[in-house]
Amino acid sequence: MTMTKNNQNSITPNTPDAPDLNHGLKIIRDMAKRLDASPGVYRMLGHDGQVLYVGKAKGLKNRVLSYTRANALSHRLTRMVAETRSMEIITTRTEVEALLLESNLIKTLKPRFNILLRDDKSFPYIMITRDHEWAQIAKHRGARKRKAWWFGPFASASAVNRTVTELTRAFLLRNCSDSVFSARTRPCLQYQIKRCTAPCVGKISHQDYQKQVDQAVRFLNGESRSVQDEFATYMHEAAETLKFEDAALWRNRIRALTMIQAHQDINLPGELNADIIAFTSDSGRSCVQVFFMRNGSNFGNRAYFPRHDKDDDPAAILAAFIGQFYDDKPPPPEILVNQTMLEAKLIAEALSNKATRKVNISVPARGQRRKLMAMAERNSREALARELTASSTQKKMLDAVQELFELDERPGRIEVYDNSHIQGSHAVGAMIVAGEDGFMKSFYRKFNIDTDKASSEKAGIGGDDFAMMREVLTRRFARAIRDDPDRETGIWPDLVLLDGGKGQLSAALEVMEKLGITDMPLVAISKGVDRNAGREEFHQPDKDSFQLPKNTPVLHFLQRLRDEAHRFAIGAHRSRRSAAQKSNPLDDIPGIGATRKKALLTHFGSARAVANADIPDLMKVNGISQHVADIIYHWFHDKS
Repeated sequence: MTMTKNNQNSITPNTPDAPDLNHGLKIIRDMAKRLDASPGVYRMLGHDGQVLYVGKAKGLKNRVLSYTRANALSHRLTRMVAETRSMEIITTRTEVEALLLESNLIKTLKPRFNILLRDDKSFPYIMITRDHEWAQIAKHRGARKRKAWWFGPFASASAVNRTVTELTRAFLLRNCSDSVFSARTRPCLQYQIKRCTAPCVGKISHQDYQKQVDQAVRFLNGESRSVQDEFATYMHEAAETLKFEDAALWRNRIRALTMIQAHQDINLPGELNADIIAFTSDSGRSCVQVFFMRNGSNFGNRAYFPRHDKDDDPAAILAAFIGQFYDDKPPPPEILVNQTMLEAKLIAEALSNKATRKVNISVPARGQRRKLMAMAERNSREALARELTASSTQKKMLDAVQELFELDERPGRIEVYDNSHIQGSHAVGAMIVAGEDGFMKSFYRKFNIDTDKASSEKAGIGGDDFAMMREVLTRRFARAIRDDPDRETGIWPDLVLLDGGKGQLSAALEVMEKLGITDMPLVAISKGVDRNAGREEFHQPDKDSFQLPKNTPVLHFLQRLRDEAHRFAIGAHRSRRSAAQKSNPLDDIPGIGATRKKALLTHFGSARAVANADIPDLMKVNGISQHVADIIYHWFHDKS
C-alpha cells in the first residue's frame, strides 16, 4: 500500500487512568484541529498505549470530529471515548487504501471496541507446484509464496486430504516433498499401490508426467466431464485391444474422479466462482455463514460468530466481517450476500484492487443464486441457534464451577494444563483455554520442555512431572506479568485447572509464590485411587480434597476440560516425537543440501555411517571437497 508519507500524529497528555468522557472529548477535539480532509486511518489509544479502536475515513477531520458529539454516540462508543488517552493518525492517498489498512490493523491489533471476526483460521488449498521440474500435489495452508496452481479454499482440512488422496489415485502425481523426492533411489509404496508413476527414479518420461499434471489442472479448473470422457476412451481402447489390466487401471482412475465429485454436496450448472455469505442475528448475537463455490462445486462452508455489541447495525457488522475476512485471502470474482451492507461499492473496489481483477458484491434476488442464498441463510440460522443453546449451557456450567470452587465471580477464562512424555523424552506441556464461548482454540499453547532441566532434581530418572509443571507455569505466568502486569487485556485466567493430584498443586503453588502471584485460583484434578472416570478428586489449597457424585453435570464439564487438555498434550507430544524420528542428522550440517545429502547416503548407506567416516573416505564421495569433508567430520566429532 502506498501512503503519502506515513504521516503519524499523536497527542498524549498526562491524565489519570480512570475513564473520563470529558477528557476523552478534549483529546479528540485537539487532534481534530490538526487534521484536514485527507483520507486515512485513526487509532484511539488507552492510557497504557493499548489500541481501543481503529477506524477509517474519507475525510479524517470530519470523521474524528463526529466523536465529539457525545449525544449521538452509542453506549459502546461513549465508553471508548471515555477511555481514550491519545490518538494516532495515518493518512493515505485514497479511501480504498484506508479501508484495506483499517481491515489489516483490526485483524492484527484486535481492538476491543471494534467489531471483530473471531476464529479466523487460514483455509487449506490444494497446491500443484510449478517451480519444480516434476510437479507435486499437496495440501497447503498459509502464505502462498510458491509458484503453483492453487485450488480452493476448502472449508476443512479433511475435505482437502480426502480430495488429494483421490486425485493421486486418479492422476498418479507425486505428493512427496521436494527433499524426499531428490533423495529417492527406488520407488516408494505409492508407486507399488499405483498412486504415483515414480518420476523420482525415471519410471515415466517428463512429457507423459506433464500430461498427467495438465489433466489434473483441467479437472480442478472445472473441466471434469472432459477429463472423465478422456479416461473412459482410454479404458475402452485398452479393453478392445485385450489389455484388460490397463483397462482395469483406467476404470479405477475413473472411480477416483467420481469419488471426488460425489463428495461435493452441491453441484451447479456452469462455472460459478463465488462466496455465498449469509448473515443472521438473534438475541444480540450474530452468525455469518460462508459457502465456497468454485467451478460449480461446493468446497464446503463455515460459520462465524463476530464479536460486537448488541446495538451494532447489521449492515456495519457484515461490512466489518467482509473487510477482515478477505484481508489475508484472495476474494473470488463474485461475493453474494443476503442483505445490503455499508459501503458495499467501496469494499468491492478495495477487493478488486487487491485481487487485480473485478470483484462484484451483490444481493441475489432470483434464480439459482437466490436458492443457494436461501440454503446459506438456513444454515446460518441453524448454526446461530446451536451457538445460543451452547452458550446458555456453557454459562450455566461456568456458574456451577464458580459455586463449586467458591470463586468471586463467574470465570470468563479457564486455563487447563497437562504434560505428555515417554520417560521424559520429547516432553511437551499443554495449555488449553475455555470460556463462555466454549473452547478458545486460538489461545491454546504448547511448551516444548527442556527435559534435562526438568529432570535436574532427579538425576538419572526420566520424566519429573512436577518439575515439568513448574517450568510450564513459570514460562506462562512470567510472560503474563511482563506483557500485562495490570491484568487489563484478558490474557490472565480466572481459574487454573491442573491435570494431576496434590503434587502438581504444590508445584503450581511454588511457582505462584515465586512470581508473587497470591490471588490465582488453583484446582488439581486427579483420577482417584482406581483411576476410573467419575471418581475424580479435586484438590484446592488449604482445603480438603473431595469428589462429586457421578452423573453430576459440572463433573462432566470438568472432565471434558481435563480430557481436552490431555488430548492436546498427547497430540503435541506425538508431533514432536514424529519430527524427531523423521529428522536426518545430515540436515543441519552447513553446506549440505539435497544433492550432497543424496550422494553421501548413496555412498555410505546411512547417516550413521557418514558420521563414523573419516575425512579421506568422505572425500571419495562425488561433490565432497576436502573443505566440505572437514566440515562434516568436525560436525559429528567436535560434539563428543
